[in-house]
Amino acid sequence: MKKSLAATLITGLCSAGLLATHAHAQTPGAAQNSFFHQGDILLRGRVIGVLPQNFSSTVSVIGGQVRTTDQIAPELDLSYFLTDHISVEAIAASTRHEVWASHTQIGRVDVGAVWVLPPTVTLQYHFSPVGAFQPYLGAGITVAFFYATQPAGPIVSKVGFSNSIGPALQAGIDYRLNDHWFANFDVKQIFIDTKARINGGAITAKTSLSPTVVGAGIGYRF
Repeated sequence: MKKSLAATLITGLCSAGLLATHAHAQTPGAAQNSFFHQGDILLRGRVIGVLPQNFSSTVSVIGGQVRTTDQIAPELDLSYFLTDHISVEAIAASTRHEVWASHTQIGRVDVGAVWVLPPTVTLQYHFSPVGAFQPYLGAGITVAFFYATQPAGPIVSKVGFSNSIGPALQAGIDYRLNDHWFANFDVKQIFIDTKARINGGAITAKTSLSPTVVGAGIGYRF
């Protein structure tokens, strides 16, 4: 279900960007080429849902699959416009996730909890607006830091997670409220994995977390 939702949202937003460009080209006297301009700085605040996909995973010794919980958290991002349509965006948020292994030889095994800090930088293209809407697409890179781990016990007494780096894809829409304020909806697909060492390496697990991040919020143009 989560994979289907993520694919639908990203495909829909990409289509919206292409349709917006086509509609703008076909609309006589379109008001403007962009809400934003070269040198603009945008500050956005979003509430995000982080949905780990766990596309694939392996667990040594006991077998099974790695699973992680979804999470809701605040997110901040800062954008700088290199041109009227191209911007660089830096995104920061941190979430806590419960981790467990399912379908192992001894049933479900609770591994513990871990905080993830995945700073992400994307290069975005903002399409020409239609009405109050201006869609955009982006691509970039994520570096994920795993910290403050807590083993579940009693089976798991010690656990650590490796940091990761991977690509990120993004699609979103800004809705202009006035000259400075705008609403925002954004979807990111991040491709990262991690390796867990349990009880000093007695058991190891690797999973492709690859979270889908869905967010909505408000922004201000400086």
